[in-house]
Amino acid sequence: MYPEEEDQTPVPVPHTELSAEALRGVIEAFVLREGTEYGEREFTLEEKRTHVLHQLERGEAHIMFDPVTSSVDIVVTRKLGSRS
Repeated sequence: MYPEEEDQTPVPVPHTELSAEALRGVIEAFVLREGTEYGEREFTLEEKRTHVLHQLERGEAHIMFDPVTSSVDIVVTRKLGSRS
């Protein structure tokens, strides 16, 4: 097997491992992406960033690095049944 053929599965990146500036950039890119829905009420950019940061802190979202595209994304992974 060649090194290029190794596992190319996206890798989780703990948000606590990023610098404050890098984390802010990843979150901002995520909330500015077209199609991100926040419901009926409009939120400011700062409110959206805060919401995503809280999701990361609660484990409801994760930062993922994709080695194939060398890109980073945030994936929302709300726990099923956590709000009964």
